[in-house]
Order: sequence, then structure tokens, then C-alpha cells
Amino acid sequence: MNEVHWLTQEAFDRLQAELAEREGAGRVELTKRIELAREEGDLKENAGYHAAKDEQGKNEARIRQIRHLLDHAQIGTPDVGEGVAHIGQVITVEFADGDSETFLLGSREEAAHSSLDVLSPTSPLGAAVLNQEVGAKISYQLPNGKLISVTITEVRPYS
Repeated sequence: MNEVHWLTQEAFDRLQAELAEREGAGRVELTKRIELAREEGDLKENAGYHAAKDEQGKNEARIRQIRHLLDHAQIGTPDVGEGVAHIGQVITVEFADGDSETFLLGSREEAAHSSLDVLSPTSPLGAAVLNQEVGAKISYQLPNGKLISVTITEVRPYS
């Protein structure tokens, strides 16, 4: 099954720029740090060497993650009917106690540059509202087992 990661054009562009930086100048800088630390001698007790190697591992993991996201990215939002909660849309829900919450249903890549809270479509609330229409009353279970009820009061495109 091919998974699709819906991204705005801005998020896609940011990820491409981050990937270029991490694969280019970032790798070169980490390699130099490792070489300099290696020249200091005994690697068993060389904290600078171990820190640089750890950072190199994190950089390579992030590169793999970004490549995966970009390889499976779809720019824009899914084609769904108006008033249906889906990835890339701003959703407002009202809880049973009258409180409400507005959030962007999207990926963590959008969260870094959004003024809204961003919920993943795989989070308990995100999964509960996904593909639901305005007015739908939904119950979902929190990780601690508690059952929460919400009503979708608004769905609008993210801009």
C-alpha cells in the first residue's frame, strides 16, 4: 500500500531545502567535526567524537525521513466534499462541556510553521474526525481509556 503524505507547497519546499542542507553542507560539517575529534586520540573517552557521531546518526535518520516524506508527498489537499474533515483542513470541534478546539489536521511538518495546533490524522482526535461531516457527533478513546465526545462545528480550508 502506498501511503500519501499531504503537504502544502510551502512545507514541500521547506523539506526540499532542509534535505539539500543536510545532504550537503550539514554532512560536510559533521564529517570535519568527526575527523578533528578523531585526531585528538583515544576514541573510547573522546566525548567530542561520540557527540559528533551521534549527531551524524541523527542527521542521517532525518535525511531518510525527509526522503520518505518527499517520495510519498502529494501537494495540496485531498479532493473531498465541502464540510468534510480531511487532511489539510482547519477543523473546529466542541466538547461535551462546551469548550471548543480549532486545529489543523495535518503532519508535523506543517506544525513547525503554523500558528494553529496541528493534529495528526493518526492521533485519537484526528482519526475520529477524519472523513466526518460538520455536525457529526463523534466519540473517541484517549490513550488512558477515557471516552471523549465531540461535535464537529466547522471545517474550512487551511490558508
